[in-house]
Amino acid sequence: MKNIAVIGSGTMGNGIAHTFAQFGNKVILVDISQEALDRGIATISKNLDRQVAKGIISEEEKVSTLANIMGITAIDSRLADIDLVVEAASENFEIKKSVFQQLDTVCKPSCILASNTSSISITKIAAATKRPSKVIGMHFMNPVPLMKLVEIINGYSTSKDVTDAIVAATTQLNKIPVVANDYPGFVANKILMPMINEAIITLHEGVAGVAEIDTIMKLGMAHPMGPLQLADFIGLDVCLSILKVLQDGFGNPKYAPSPLLVNMVTAGHLGIKSKIGFYDYSAGTKELVVAPLFKG
Repeated sequence: MKNIAVIGSGTMGNGIAHTFAQFGNKVILVDISQEALDRGIATISKNLDRQVAKGIISEEEKVSTLANIMGITAIDSRLADIDLVVEAASENFEIKKSVFQQLDTVCKPSCILASNTSSISITKIAAATKRPSKVIGMHFMNPVPLMKLVEIINGYSTSKDVTDAIVAATTQLNKIPVVANDYPGFVANKILMPMINEAIITLHEGVAGVAEIDTIMKLGMAHPMGPLQLADFIGLDVCLSILKVLQDGFGNPKYAPSPLLVNMVTAGHLGIKSKIGFYDYSAGTKELVVAPLFKG
């Protein structure tokens, strides 16, 4: 599979496009506006500059990677010869359903349709197409160019040949594929999100402050990043969305999101993307500053 399309040029989409292009694949990056595409490609260029500065790639490899990426603003016949599509649109089932229905119409029958969803059922997405055996989950981790893991999720009808092909394609990206089955949250978020939610509940109950909770988990549990900082990094809106998928999918109240998380998302305090979450990022420095709301 050398001809790849990536749907969505946001944080995950541009990282996925960057990674495939860096390993010699021709990539069509699709988003709904030229402005979004320009932002995504600018981010790829900036991240490639970092790789050059660290000696990971050469300047020539940066140039060839960017040359491997073409941006377009519609799902249309230009995707007719694509071998693999990786959808990285918003974490919303109706949006993904619409995208997969369009892809099913324009892509050749042999094309594999993958979703980078972090929690939504692959089986449910596949049911929106006429090729459920060729639909699979390909859950990259953020930041995509750096993180080794790709969680491969088999839908109910995903064929073994498709799984094998995606495992091989992942390995060719110098990443490590791990196969899981299609249940809410898969493995990564079924375990991670309740931990993040419990950290938010712990803060809400006044057991400890933001910095204290994160420090205990970093120093005591050897986590590279505390759960509240990680929530800010992921996006509090994304955390809330995944917890709702878990709660609805399992019908278990243990997945109910903390009221504090719900209020923060409602107020637009989404973490790094809004420059305010559990920490305040408005100064633009790497130093972690606890948000005013949580300063005693």
